[in-house]
Amino acid sequence: MRIGSGAGFSGDRLDAAATLLERGELDFLALECLAERTIALAQLRRRNDPSAGYDPRLARRIEPLLPSLRRQGVRLLSNLGAANPLGAGDAIVAIARKLDVPVKVAVVTGDDVLDLIDAQSPSLEGGMPLVSYGRLVSANAYLGAEALMPALASGADVIVTGRVADPSLFVAPIAHHHGIALDDWTRLAGATAVGHLLECAGQLCGGYFADPGRKDVPGMAELGFPFADVNPDATAVLGKPEGTGGSITVASATEQLLYEVTDPHGYVTPDVVADFSSIALEVRGPDRVAMQGAQGRPRPDQLKVSVGYLAGFVGEGEIGYAGSNALARARLAAEIVRHRLASFSEMRVDLIGSTSLHGRAFDAGERPYEVRLRVAARASSAETARLVGEEVEALYTNGPAGGGGVRTSVNEQIGIVSTLIARSRVHPRVAVLEWAGHAEAV
Repeated sequence: MRIGSGAGFSGDRLDAAATLLERGELDFLALECLAERTIALAQLRRRNDPSAGYDPRLARRIEPLLPSLRRQGVRLLSNLGAANPLGAGDAIVAIARKLDVPVKVAVVTGDDVLDLIDAQSPSLEGGMPLVSYGRLVSANAYLGAEALMPALASGADVIVTGRVADPSLFVAPIAHHHGIALDDWTRLAGATAVGHLLECAGQLCGGYFADPGRKDVPGMAELGFPFADVNPDATAVLGKPEGTGGSITVASATEQLLYEVTDPHGYVTPDVVADFSSIALEVRGPDRVAMQGAQGRPRPDQLKVSVGYLAGFVGEGEIGYAGSNALARARLAAEIVRHRLASFSEMRVDLIGSTSLHGRAFDAGERPYEVRLRVAARASSAETARLVGEEVEALYTNGPAGGGGVRTSVNEQIGIVSTLIARSRVHPRVAVLEWAGHAEAV
């Protein structure tokens, strides 16, 4: 079977999925659109509007894909349901009705475990009780392939979920198509490796890999998105549609295989504990790399949970300085703002162009010609947070010479920490929604 990856995060390009669908000769297409940050923002939107909370680009993603999915018989899986999978399902049916494209949508829920979480449970980040971070507003368990199997069995054209582990979006259709038992740890590990290689879409094809003069990647403006031809034993050959930009090599595949993997000997997912250290990658032709050798151990008894809490308001302000003494003027501006905002307990000051990424300069003689001061601080109210931008803006006439291009903002924040929950306490459910089409309805 052939499965493609049409998105690697919520803000990914929209056109690449359509190209992959039209040229890729797929059986399944997965759109991975959810991260901890993304679901936190989704929970915030739903908190302000109960009808919201699914991916804000849902219509722009689904509308151009739906007719091709129907015409080619390709099935779509995506976690763009975010904090409101049922709302996403309704939105997809509404799009189908508008386009008069018959569709059957299976919505997987049950990842919302806020009512099941003990606020005194320790966080994985520091062991402190969850309640110590602030008022808890969301808790989403990472569901696995098991939760998606009934949705696939329903024959749905589109399966939409909330918080599902990224590789599981690929593991489920692989297991469904090839009849892989959910305790076949070796084949599940292989399917998980396929999912992990594909889940970030363009990254496998050279995105996030390219480094000019060191790792050159051709045609990145038209970067192709990848697919995998997956065998019954869960080995696979990775590829991308001909005529698209980028390249799939052993090097790009190796980087993606290790991406965000803390322990390649024990990559923990809801489906399996996968050992990637035994994987072999081999060139099989232009933009074709074979993958085999993954090993697996039994899945964990607990599921990871992403917990959102009210983290106050963050006020920000930016101002730019340019010229031969730009760094010194930006440093003076930073000193002024630090003094003026000394009452804020959580504040970050960055000199973009000098120390914003690494926190310090590694060139003793650095003389950047342009530097941008960024100040951010957290407060319990929007009114207090607004003082940050006001102090930065005041630097126009109360700070060093030549400041310009001020930008300010205030945003409510949902913080994210993680914990664990017993798998036995989480109960996924599937709801099926349909639009038969005007012709069929008559």
